Amino acid sequence: MEALSVVALVAASAAIAGIARRTVVPAPLLLVAVGLVASYVPGVPEYTLDPHIVLPLILPPLLHIAAIDSSYLDLRANIRPIALLSVGYTLFATLVVGWVAHLVIPGLPLTAALVLGAVVAPPDAVAATAVARKLRLPGRITTVLQGESLVNDATAITAYRVALAAAVGEGITWGEGVLMFLVAAAGGVGVGMVLMVPIHWLRTHLREPLLQNTLSLLIPFVAYAAAEHVHASGVLAVVVVALFLGHRSWQVDFATRLQEEAVWRMVAFILESAVFALIGLQLAHVVRKLGSFSLQEAAWYAVVVFVVVVVSRFVWVFPGTFVPRILSRRIRDREPGVDWRTPVIVGWAGMRGVVSLAIAFSIPLLTADGEPFPARNLILFLTFTTVIGTLVVQGLSLPPLIRLLRLPERDPRSVTLAEAQAQSEASRAAEQRLEELVADPVNALPEPLLDRLRTVLERRRNSPWERLGAVNPATGESADDTYRRLTREVIQSEREVFVRLRDERRIDDEMMRALLRRLDLEEAAAYREAVD
Repeated sequence: MEALSVVALVAASAAIAGIARRTVVPAPLLLVAVGLVASYVPGVPEYTLDPHIVLPLILPPLLHIAAIDSSYLDLRANIRPIALLSVGYTLFATLVVGWVAHLVIPGLPLTAALVLGAVVAPPDAVAATAVARKLRLPGRITTVLQGESLVNDATAITAYRVALAAAVGEGITWGEGVLMFLVAAAGGVGVGMVLMVPIHWLRTHLREPLLQNTLSLLIPFVAYAAAEHVHASGVLAVVVVALFLGHRSWQVDFATRLQEEAVWRMVAFILESAVFALIGLQLAHVVRKLGSFSLQEAAWYAVVVFVVVVVSRFVWVFPGTFVPRILSRRIRDREPGVDWRTPVIVGWAGMRGVVSLAIAFSIPLLTADGEPFPARNLILFLTFTTVIGTLVVQGLSLPPLIRLLRLPERDPRSVTLAEAQAQSEASRAAEQRLEELVADPVNALPEPLLDRLRTVLERRRNSPWERLGAVNPATGESADDTYRRLTREVIQSEREVFVRLRDERRIDDEMMRALLRRLDLEEAAAYREAVD
């Protein structure tokens, strides 16, 4: 693929994602729709998903971003439903989809059908994160969906390798397949646990932010490559390392955290946008490669596979939600507030994505004896239609379904109250520590500077409480909102003065950049407060 084509893809997908933010249509759906249309526009380059690029170069950073933003404690508290979905459901969907495809499609061997089942089994991490972020689902449902999507790729890829070995004639037995699965899972977790401590040590001991951020960008690729090198699960290695680093991110220098967040937000935006655009752009390619199957036949098989994928998830999710609760009082006590609406949302939120397509494109052209792989082109088409079908049908209908079910939402006032109480406790500790420090003559400060420190602590303690207070009738702002707005206005005035002084040659560019950086950090802090 030419460099200009790659640049055009990134630029166009980023622009479309930016436009989507101004509409009610979720960005992934708009990107897929535009990609579908663009795949038939004359002059648009043919973009083919290369599994040797997607799996080692695109999947690791996307998994890293999703895992680093997840809560290790929440995932651990919900390990049972996450494991039931990420492992149990993925294997169940592999078997059910494979068996039905074998029965419906004439001449499709069971082994090749199981390859299809493994390919379409895992819901997508990018889609799940986008849905949770956009729709503001209840916290536990969000945790379960994110946790499932972080681990299920490892299950699906391992199941795919087992089914593929049988399909190409490598003579693998069920026992060997189970052993392969266990070794890949244990190996991936093991590699992640071996890497996470030294990587965290490096992050906390490097003092140069540029080096720290370079290390941050390399981490997911190192973890994935190291695990795959020993035939373990690279997906699990990336997730284990990212969860550990995210849980201990507070130990890293503040400048690194600020830069990392900005860098990874940009990486996530570019990769997610390009990935969904790439999905849509595959249409012309997969239709053209159908071979001996007519489009009408392939469309009928696509409907069957899509329905089986959707129904099988509900068949698994409902018993997986309620049977353990019926059998165990401990589970009922530990997981209160679960009703029929929870499995409905979890069942309907199973969108597939780029990982399924990348795995499908990695299916070899020939088997071990030199024969063409059975129905390879049809498997590509069915994978594509399943991905598109789940993204469009489930993606478009999920928001109204959530509104219809009237899921309980977190009370903003209770959230702010919890924040205020936590900040008040932290501020008391900070004020006590400040008084201990200034009591030592070594830490003597002029009184104006000491008053400024105390004012900052008081301001931080009062900020959440002010959001609970009265609203300005003229502006609709709380006192805290007005404070942040005025802070940004004042900073902008200072910024304009520094630029004017530079233009008048009263200060040089290096000094201006240093002064502007201080202002940028203050404005970034004000902006973060506004967003939070």
